Amino acid sequence: MTNRRWYDQDPLLKEAMELLSLSSEEEKGQAADFIMKLKEQVAAEVIERVYESVSKYFMKGNRWYDRDPVMIKAMELLRVAPSHIQIAAAKKLLNALSRGEMSELVKEIRQKEENND
Repeated sequence: MTNRRWYDQDPLLKEAMELLSLSSEEEKGQAADFIMKLKEQVAAEVIERVYESVSKYFMKGNRWYDRDPVMIKAMELLRVAPSHIQIAAAKKLLNALSRGEMSELVKEIRQKEENND
């Protein structure tokens, strides 16, 4: 059996993305915010490809996240991130989504940002 989607290659990432696809719009927005924080860990040329993907797929693709430009950016950023970052993000997303604690994850990320400033 071949993997149809980029995140099907890893069971943990696949589970996180499937749970995210079933989440509320608010949780999806919070997850997108969390994933977008990965920008700091990904090279600039990768970011450019992310933005190209947004213009290519926004309102045109068949994926569950193709109707939201922020979610497209977040998912593409996660897709091109190194596997260790994908796995770490998937673990955090799974924990937060399964416990209904996405807002807590977003607060944690914002606190880290404030402490780094």
